Amino acid sequence: MIEAVQTFAVILDSAIRLSVPLLCAALAGLWSERAGVVDIGLEGKMLIAAFASAVIAAQCGSAWAGLAAGILASIALSLVHGFAAITWRGNQIVSGVAINMLAGGLTVILGNAWYGQGGRTPTLEGAARFGEITLPFAAAAREQVPALGLVYDEVVSGQSAPAYLAVLALVLTAVVLKHTRFGLRLRAVGENPAAVDTAGISVAGLRYGAVIICGALCGLGGTYLAVSQSAGFLPHMTAGKGFIALAAVIFANWRPWQALWACLLFGLLDAVAIRLQGVALPGIGQVPVQAIQALPYLMTVILLAGFIGRSTPPKAAGLPYVKER
Repeated sequence: MIEAVQTFAVILDSAIRLSVPLLCAALAGLWSERAGVVDIGLEGKMLIAAFASAVIAAQCGSAWAGLAAGILASIALSLVHGFAAITWRGNQIVSGVAINMLAGGLTVILGNAWYGQGGRTPTLEGAARFGEITLPFAAAAREQVPALGLVYDEVVSGQSAPAYLAVLALVLTAVVLKHTRFGLRLRAVGENPAAVDTAGISVAGLRYGAVIICGALCGLGGTYLAVSQSAGFLPHMTAGKGFIALAAVIFANWRPWQALWACLLFGLLDAVAIRLQGVALPGIGQVPVQAIQALPYLMTVILLAGFIGRSTPPKAAGLPYVKER
């Protein structure tokens, strides 16, 4: 019994760690698209954040300085997207693709020019990397409450600061969007910007606010990848997580708590895929590593094929607002 709980806790812990960057990116996309700005540049913003955070953390020896740098770099790219999509009313898909291409190339070029390691940054050690935080009573709960205490110690406790910040961001997103005036106005901008404008509220201001929040959340997710989950930046280390996050947003029908479960599902598939590598399955044998690694991406296609028709995006998503004279 205890061994089964231990295995479950290890897999769940791995799933949570793998789903944190997905959750950050999904919340980022949710904020942006709820305001009517489609953003497929989540991948690029997470990548630039991962690079900036690793560089500054290595230079300053502080993971928190790296987090600040990652958030600022991601917000900068978000503002570029906002300028193209909101101010100039450009094609939001093209702008997002451009951001992904810019971040993918710029991080490799700068990393190779500065460090000469093929785009990699120096290995982060000590205070330059976010460590695990042990919550109160974790060790005691493990000993005194055999099953639940084990899960608490293995899964809830022992995560890094960005992981807990991601949970806080989830709660704040759910509360602000549903129960505050700002959230109501922002959702209204995504549904009927003309009505918001008629009420004397700045449509562009609300959309820029959503875009900045989107950048901050992508910065948190990118920093987690480089300064917490890994010990430095690797070229293209986001590996499609921004696009999987977009799929999670669609699957969740643009709602934060549903987005959490979608991200956990993808993280669980990724954790199971890692655990199955090199394992011979009964009646099948050893499955090729490539097939196992493709599981999360295959699930993305299946979910989109099965649920994209049932999802209802904000009515003004992707549509530039032109003020009527």
